[in-house]
Amino acid sequence: MKGRYFAFNPGLCVLLIPLGAIAHKNGAPCARCPRNAHCTNASSCRCDPGFTSLSGKVIFSTSSEVCTDINECGPPLYMSCGSLAHCHNVEGSYYCECAPGHELLSGGTKFQSEKENTCQDVDECSSGKHQCHNTTHCINVKGSYRCYCHHDWVARSRPLHGLNFTICEEVPFPSWTSPSGVNSQSLSRFFDKVQQLSQDFKPALAKNTIQDLMQEVDELLETPGDLETLAPSEQHCVATHLLVGLEDVLRVLSKLLPKGPLTAHASAGTGLSLTVQDQGIGDVTLGQSQAKMQLKWDVAQESNDLGPSVVGLVSTPGMSKLLAEAPLVLDSKQQTVLREHRDFLAGGFPVLLSDVVSAFVSNKDTQNLSSPVTFIFSHRSVTPGPTQKVFCVFWEHSQDGCGHWSTTGCRMAATGDASTTCQCSHLSSFAVLMAHSHVQQEDPMLAVITYVGLGLSLLCLLLAALTFLLCKAIQNTSTSLHLQLSICLFLAHLLFLTAIDQTKIKLLCAIIAGALHYLYLASFTWMLLDGLHLFLTARNLTVVNYTSVSRFMKRLMFPVGYGVPALIVAISAASRPSLYGTPTRCWLHTDKGFVWTFLGPVCTIFSINLAFFLMTFWIVKNKLSSLNRDVSTLQNTRMLTFKATAQLLILGCTWCLGVLQVGPAARVMAYLFTIINCLQGAFIFLVYCLLSQQVREQYGKWFRGVRKAKAEPENYTLSSGTVSDASKHSAALHSSNSSHPPRSERLLPGFTESPVPKP
Repeated sequence: MKGRYFAFNPGLCVLLIPLGAIAHKNGAPCARCPRNAHCTNASSCRCDPGFTSLSGKVIFSTSSEVCTDINECGPPLYMSCGSLAHCHNVEGSYYCECAPGHELLSGGTKFQSEKENTCQDVDECSSGKHQCHNTTHCINVKGSYRCYCHHDWVARSRPLHGLNFTICEEVPFPSWTSPSGVNSQSLSRFFDKVQQLSQDFKPALAKNTIQDLMQEVDELLETPGDLETLAPSEQHCVATHLLVGLEDVLRVLSKLLPKGPLTAHASAGTGLSLTVQDQGIGDVTLGQSQAKMQLKWDVAQESNDLGPSVVGLVSTPGMSKLLAEAPLVLDSKQQTVLREHRDFLAGGFPVLLSDVVSAFVSNKDTQNLSSPVTFIFSHRSVTPGPTQKVFCVFWEHSQDGCGHWSTTGCRMAATGDASTTCQCSHLSSFAVLMAHSHVQQEDPMLAVITYVGLGLSLLCLLLAALTFLLCKAIQNTSTSLHLQLSICLFLAHLLFLTAIDQTKIKLLCAIIAGALHYLYLASFTWMLLDGLHLFLTARNLTVVNYTSVSRFMKRLMFPVGYGVPALIVAISAASRPSLYGTPTRCWLHTDKGFVWTFLGPVCTIFSINLAFFLMTFWIVKNKLSSLNRDVSTLQNTRMLTFKATAQLLILGCTWCLGVLQVGPAARVMAYLFTIINCLQGAFIFLVYCLLSQQVREQYGKWFRGVRKAKAEPENYTLSSGTVSDASKHSAALHSSNSSHPPRSERLLPGFTESPVPKP
């Protein structure tokens, strides 16, 4: 049996070895190998196909080894699936799949190697696999399809069953009517012709309609007729309406044109260049005789519009007639740079150097483009002088339908004598203009006069206010008016002196400008009430009715003195809040005549006070002497007349000098205006305090009281010294005669026996 056993054992081994090899070959699981691995022998493991060990070893014996997936679709393998297909990695393997819009000849989509690749394009249009609306036309493209509208229709994105579909609609002629509130026969005739074009419009003849429209615009701008007689602000509104309307109409009509470029030129220079293309890529360049535009196609296409893309450039040289006096507003960065160099735009309006060009694309949202648009302008040769600056500007529409030139979003890339290159981050109507500027150099003498004069004025106003408040003998309606006038002027001058140049924070500057506006208007209103009170006093003296004047003024003065200026400032701030504060001063802006919200009331008050002065002077001259001879003496008449004249000077004559600071005499007027206005406080203190007999008497009482108060401590000190000396003398006598107390007691009280005379 033993031999049989050994004889059987080798045979059994022969049978088991192949079975074991087969088991290892088939990757039988091995308990001591990690996941995604199999054993190769009793002590070694190997990662499964599609996996590799972290250590990089093919055969390993440690159970801590980890087998990770091999990405056959990535480096370094990059398994090729062939054209029109993509490789997809899965755990332990990979597969190939036809690209979207393609399928295998067999109809399947997945395969294993490049040799099995039979991917071909799927015709979604013929197979019915597209999602085009029934109003559109499906056209198959490689790997996809497109939904297009017929030639005379335009694509619109509409929600349908929860999805956005492209629906085709027939193109109507855009509505473009005359702006309301503008009375012009030339403009009315133009829009009558536009209405006729709208009625005769046929989509198939869009090209002819565009050419006719450009000709009508050209004729209007060449011979504007009564448009030139309109106010500049109305001309700016008309220009805005024409630019916006023409851009909207051309954007719609150009989508009906066949693909490719189109140019249209009118006799007076108005021109159009545009191109139509199916969602183009790269750059596009359009040019007119005096301007060229470069931009990328991707900024032209609307995100929800699958129709053709349109890019257009319109040149309107005649538009400069309507924009001749348009203001220029610099962006905050340019204002900061100029302010740092103390360089500011001078008065007057900028001069257009180039034609006005308008750029439009299919996409209406062009306020913040992904890439800038470049404009190259050719203009008349000009070399800017030291006080001239060239700007790249665009026409910014305002909320009231008008507009102004602005530099926001535009910068000058290069400039020469006859050419300027601009880059802008938005689309609108553009031009190159030249504005005069000046470096603001403050006159040191005017600065000294201002600070010294306002300092003196503040001191005098403070003294005057304290006098009106503390002097009981003169307190009446007149001094109440003078007190409020002094307080308002004191606060206005103090704010002007300390905060007029605080322009860094725009909101703070606007608040300061509003406060100055209110305080100066309140000062003038109290001046008006003072003039009214002087007139009523003089008039009622003739009928001996002073009490009624006092009652009337007490009821009237505070509501009018503080309420009317508040109402004016509130209306001004509500209508034009952005015009409070300028780049150089915290005061009212001169744009759109906003400064007349201050000058208007001032001129009105000055005119009324002048009338009060003349009537008061007439009453004092001719009527007052017949009432009471004591009152009509020459001295009193001269004093009343002098006060009325001084009051007129204080109440506004000096401010007229500020309006006259133009021309060759501007410097002289500036000095006179600064000197006299800075001394208004001194005038008030002189006329109403120092020249008043009652106030002088009160001042005398105050001074005598002060001197008496100073003298009493001196007398007290002298008396104390005398008593002290007497005490010392008494003590000496007492010590020398201590042995004779009765005699000492008789001599001390009066010193009657002293050889020194009694004082």
